[in-house]
Amino acid sequence: MKVIMTCGGTGGHIYPALAIADEIRKRKPDAEIIFVGSEIGLERDLVPENGYEIELISADGFNREHLLKNFEVIRKLRRGSKRSREILRAFRPDVVIGTGGYASAPIMKAAQKMHIPTFIHEQNAVPGMANKMLEKHVNKLFLGFEEASKYFRYPEKHVVAGNPVRHVFMTADREKSRAELGFDQSDFVLLAFGGSQGAGRVNKAMTGIIEAFNGLKGFRICLATGSYYYDAIKEELKEKGIQVADNVDIMEYIHDMAKYLSAADLVISRSGALSVAEVTVCGVPAVFIPSPLVTGNHQYFNAKAVADKGGALIIEEKDLNNDELIGEILKLKNDPATLKQMAEKSYSCAPLDATGIICDSIMEAIGQK
Repeated sequence: MKVIMTCGGTGGHIYPALAIADEIRKRKPDAEIIFVGSEIGLERDLVPENGYEIELISADGFNREHLLKNFEVIRKLRRGSKRSREILRAFRPDVVIGTGGYASAPIMKAAQKMHIPTFIHEQNAVPGMANKMLEKHVNKLFLGFEEASKYFRYPEKHVVAGNPVRHVFMTADREKSRAELGFDQSDFVLLAFGGSQGAGRVNKAMTGIIEAFNGLKGFRICLATGSYYYDAIKEELKEKGIQVADNVDIMEYIHDMAKYLSAADLVISRSGALSVAEVTVCGVPAVFIPSPLVTGNHQYFNAKAVADKGGALIIEEKDLNNDELIGEILKLKNDPATLKQMAEKSYSCAPLDATGIICDSIMEAIGQK
């Protein structure tokens, strides 16, 4: 069995593809799997780090604010389409599976024209443009959220699967993770991140949190800023005269997110589909701060799916202020019963069998069951 996985741009598209690839490899140890991604996305590093070969193509997302820049985007897509056809002819896959991002469109379109079975996964409650364009000619469209179905045109192709999460999140153990990270088992651990690329507004809020809880015994803060914001956050804390204490860990990026999530008592984060899936699989209560700068405000609706069940709180960016955030953190820290109930509700939202549902459907469709 020969499989092409295609994804690109951010971890929210890449990690679901890795989870599906891992499940295929588990079921079909002899399967040949390669990834196709963008020359400029995180997949360049993340895919090889996870043990898979990747072919890079020219691709970029359309710019909705500066339309003239899209002439270069179109040129990149043409080069990407040509390279995609070359890859398909050389590798001759049995199936092409896309998990979104601008890098997936050229190879998916080329595969469809060559009558190769294609499958896509839409992570968000409100879908992006690429998957809406690809839906007509795919064999199946897998949905992370049932609510997304109304934005597509061919419901007979839809399979509600949830969002694929790597197996390491399913098996992560709180006690073991804390021991390996050097955290005290009795500490209250607050984990904050803004998705794979970081989020300036979340980081800004966290400087206030660090100022409030810096050096506080029994309280640990872990912040992943994203590489773009790391130096600026360190400089801002320095300008405020804050000497970061031992209870505060500031990192550019968290490579072993399963370990940190399983060790956490509370998460503060954006609500990209993958972040929501990983948080719920680990059964962690969350304060979600949805990005307002995404298609169809989909991060708000991703977060709402968990908040409506009682597993999370939502603070919209327009309402975000340090006093409110500190108040919510203290309220939850001082109310273990509510925190435990939220953890249980969070876990009840987890997509525990998403990879299984997706792989079952793909294998059946291509006669590899």
